[in-house]
Amino acid sequence: MSLQTIVDFLEPINTYELSNDEGYRDTQLGRHIQVYEEEFPDVKNADLVIVGCGEMRGASADNQRSNAPDIIRNEFYSLYHWHKEVHVADVGNVKTGATLQDTYAALRSVVSELIEHKKRVVILGGSHDVTMAQYGAYGSLAQIIEAVCVDARIDLNMDSVLPADSFLMDMLCGEPNYIKHYNHIGFQSYMVHPNMLETIDKLRFDCYRVGKVKENMEEMEPVIRNANMFSFDIAAIQNAHAPANRLTPNGFTGEEACMLMQFAGLSKNVNTIGVYGYVPEQDVHNLTAKQISHMLWYVMDGIHRGKQEAELDNTEEFNEFNLAFAEVETKFLQSKRTARWWMQLPDGKFIACSQYDYITAASNDIPERWMRAVERS
Repeated sequence: MSLQTIVDFLEPINTYELSNDEGYRDTQLGRHIQVYEEEFPDVKNADLVIVGCGEMRGASADNQRSNAPDIIRNEFYSLYHWHKEVHVADVGNVKTGATLQDTYAALRSVVSELIEHKKRVVILGGSHDVTMAQYGAYGSLAQIIEAVCVDARIDLNMDSVLPADSFLMDMLCGEPNYIKHYNHIGFQSYMVHPNMLETIDKLRFDCYRVGKVKENMEEMEPVIRNANMFSFDIAAIQNAHAPANRLTPNGFTGEEACMLMQFAGLSKNVNTIGVYGYVPEQDVHNLTAKQISHMLWYVMDGIHRGKQEAELDNTEEFNEFNLAFAEVETKFLQSKRTARWWMQLPDGKFIACSQYDYITAASNDIPERWMRAVERS
């Protein structure tokens, strides 16, 4: 398959319908994004490729397809263009298949081809189970990955017939399996069965409760930096900041959601980002669409900042700290450009970490992040 072949799975966008009668100004993103209108855009130099997928049958048998991606685009294109060095292409919407699995297959083909061309992809969903197609793109390439999911719930409800409620079971336990590690950010305890957390912990996967995350958002940056796949359900955002979220009044603020997306953009490992669960009919004054558009803007901001980071083997760009804790010798690196941290595992590999991990090790204690990583290796 090639980039020209995936056009068969995509529908072009009518940007005139998205913009007002006067079109977009030179200062707005809509004038700087290469869009699939009549011809498929040249994505060769694109730092970010947008793909829409309005598939909703995984969350409701009554609703086949949503126009959520286009409503989000409408808000995103109207934002001001600050990051001149970040190039964005929009390849349109994946065609809705005869069955849910057909849509999954189409999106999987599109995303896997873009990944193979070293592109970073943003998927505008669609219900949260479309994450399975996002994950399936790595399976098509037989790539072992680390995944991060941001959601108020943990979608492992086997009592539900809806894929949106249970897709994580297939993703985490299906065969063949390509998940090296899974992180769940922002779960709300009263929505998660205690036994479920015990099961996830036994698998050496990590779950972070929303209240704990909000105490120190920066601790999530290394979690996301280590990942390849990032999936965000808008149910994780407070209803006051995302009115289309009817699941819970609690969760992350809009600013915190933008911060998590910025972390995803900042990571050189994260190459697919999915935003799911937006139902336009439940929105108020398009405020949730505006919120998601701001989150996408912060992905661009993260990419812009990430371009400034040096490679780890460029030793002159990092401060090096050699430490011994609990009779273990290891090395910490701190970037002189971005102040981010990495720590070395016993096998010599470096993983993302935080300053708190360094302080913990310097106090002769074992950083939990280091210990969990060693247990999994």
